[in-house]
Amino acid sequence: MATHWADRIAKEIITSGKYKPYWVDDMKTPSGFSHVGSLMGPLIHSMIFRALKDAGKDGNFTFVINDFDPADDLLPELKGKYEKYLGIPLKLAPSPDTKFGSMADLFGSDFISSIRSLGVEAEILSSWEMYHQGKFDEVIRIALDNAEKIQDIYQKVSGSKKKEAGWLPFQVICENCSKLGTTKVFAWDGEKVSYKCEPALVKWAVGCGHEGKISPFGGTGKLPWKVDWAAHWKVIGVTIEGAGKDHASAGGSYDIAMTICKEVFKYDQPYKFPYEFILIGGRKMSSSKGLGLKAHDLVKILPPSVGRFLFARSDIRSQSNFDPMGTMAIPDLFDEYDKAWEAYDKGGYEKLARTYVLSQIDKIPEKEKGFFAPRFKDVANYLSQGLSEDELLEKFTEIKGGKLDESELTILEERIKYAEVWLSDYAPDEYRFDMTDTVPEETTKLTEEQKKYLKGILKIFNEGDDAKSLQISLYELTKELQVPIKDAFESIYLAFIGKTRGPRAGMLLSKFGKRKVVERIMEATGKKGKSYLSQKVNLIDVPKYFSIDPKVKEAYPSVSVGIALIKGISVSKTNSELQEEIDKFSDEQKNLTTEVLGSYPEILSYRRLYKEMGIDWHSKRPGPEELLRRVALKKGLYSINNCVDAYNLVVMRNRISVGAFDADKVVFPTTLRFAEEGDEIILIGNKEPVKYTAKELAYYDQKGGYNTDFNYRDAQRTMVTDKTKNAWINVDGIYDTTPEKVQKTLDEALDLILKYCGGKLEFKGVAI
Repeated sequence: MATHWADRIAKEIITSGKYKPYWVDDMKTPSGFSHVGSLMGPLIHSMIFRALKDAGKDGNFTFVINDFDPADDLLPELKGKYEKYLGIPLKLAPSPDTKFGSMADLFGSDFISSIRSLGVEAEILSSWEMYHQGKFDEVIRIALDNAEKIQDIYQKVSGSKKKEAGWLPFQVICENCSKLGTTKVFAWDGEKVSYKCEPALVKWAVGCGHEGKISPFGGTGKLPWKVDWAAHWKVIGVTIEGAGKDHASAGGSYDIAMTICKEVFKYDQPYKFPYEFILIGGRKMSSSKGLGLKAHDLVKILPPSVGRFLFARSDIRSQSNFDPMGTMAIPDLFDEYDKAWEAYDKGGYEKLARTYVLSQIDKIPEKEKGFFAPRFKDVANYLSQGLSEDELLEKFTEIKGGKLDESELTILEERIKYAEVWLSDYAPDEYRFDMTDTVPEETTKLTEEQKKYLKGILKIFNEGDDAKSLQISLYELTKELQVPIKDAFESIYLAFIGKTRGPRAGMLLSKFGKRKVVERIMEATGKKGKSYLSQKVNLIDVPKYFSIDPKVKEAYPSVSVGIALIKGISVSKTNSELQEEIDKFSDEQKNLTTEVLGSYPEILSYRRLYKEMGIDWHSKRPGPEELLRRVALKKGLYSINNCVDAYNLVVMRNRISVGAFDADKVVFPTTLRFAEEGDEIILIGNKEPVKYTAKELAYYDQKGGYNTDFNYRDAQRTMVTDKTKNAWINVDGIYDTTPEKVQKTLDEALDLILKYCGGKLEFKGVAI
């Protein structure tokens, strides 16, 4: 009877008697967010390790993060700012995410999290740490003493040209620029190596030209990777390690490392086994080129056991293909998994049953009598028809012919979760439902009761609601408005997709987001032509002056910014008429208290943003709150100049933040984006710069940040003074500070500035 490939390999290892102790190892360079194909190695080694254990053999399993390797390529989104770190060890290159100390920590932890979720039980080792602990000192000395022999092996095994005279198999971290990938070691005296940081050694990094002499021990440098690979085997004690076919071809890096292992390090060669790639849509994946599904995405679209099954099901000698986008690949994979599960439960085909066992994350489930698993395709099909969870339960109770037990209910709940993801992002067009470009003609069929229900959604749909919470709210709304469930949900499908049925309404609306939902409902219930937003808001798109970074839009979908350019203003001390307006406003706030301030939705919106940026709003109060707090505490208001005082009055009236800047000092285009950790800004009134954190939302021009924390405080270099002739205006919208409120505040601020400062308005509008 056919056996599983992991058991076949385990049997070969045990029968040979050569690979004791049984030490399984694999490794990965954390150069970016790894693709799904990178999971192949750790999962294959995990299954072989388990097969050895199941055969009664104890052993070890390690996984090395090669964090000492130099950064030699970048993810597309990191190119530009991070190119100066090319050549530097990944452990020293700064992380774009400030929660991590280095690129190696960011990308390494991301990959480790992915393999852990798929049941990879290996002990994680760091090559950086092992080198710095001196564990590689012995093999470094052996390699340097045998440089000529290693050259001969390269030439003999791969047929490559012999390296130039004096080549030594070692690279050091340049003491001047910290680069590793650009250094060339050219002398070894038994104690120290001499090196030069070559400007043109590689195409992907530029060396600084520094020359030095240093001990090669204790982590000052590392071996080149083919030598390093063999060195890892000796240092760790590895006896079993496979490699992808790109490394395992005849004369390739695997063969070179094997030969160095035997002839230079005098260590028994590990058990060798090559394995094929897994392709996405027929293409080989690449982390640095951004090709292929990311490893961390796999656990979002597949339960861990099904994700592991993806790698367990095919013989490692056969190339496999997984193309989830717009195909039935995911439902088909679930079907295959269920067949393997059934084979295990009912004592069917042994190889299939064994595949199921090796796919489990930890504990193997006990065999069930009367196997039943809700089929993924059925779950997805029912969801696409708009059935509720209760209706799904009824369907599967009917299919089973009896009540679902606890384990079956758990499986159903899990499959509903992953089916919703599939329907939303991966299913073929016939399963997916996208909002029509225009209001469907079918909305003419809406009854007044259905229109009433649709309008009710505007009150219950909160920014950030997920599919599940929104589904519950939509059901509660049917009870509150006493609209039959069928009629209520039909109104949603008619308005958004032009059909009477569709997927779960909560899933559908959460996919579109609040802004699009608001627009469509307003149009569908009577406001034709322009969208609801555009009727009240002058939407503007002027990239030569301003844009909102996509990462900000993703993190804060409700964000909106009022922008305007005024030319020819005259800035002076405040005048008596403006001061009278300010005094009148202050007098009208006699009953204002700090407690009342805390009830305003605009103030609460800014506080919520500050909390999410990691800022204590008690110590750094948002602009509107700070001004109104002075009024409430009878502390009086500062008078700056006629421009600043004018818009500050509007800020207090509307409780919405406004900023004005000297447009001739601003280097356009500007952007609302997250600050880079460590960026500096000299604020108005300060002598020394302060540093941003990476969570802070700030306005930037081409010179740097010109304010902090969404108009909390502004930079000296762009402040409005008596010399300012042209003013750049920003108005901040977030959460309950809606685009409509931003537009109103912008209009009032411009009216008052033009009234007291003169000038001509060039343009205005709200960017979303």
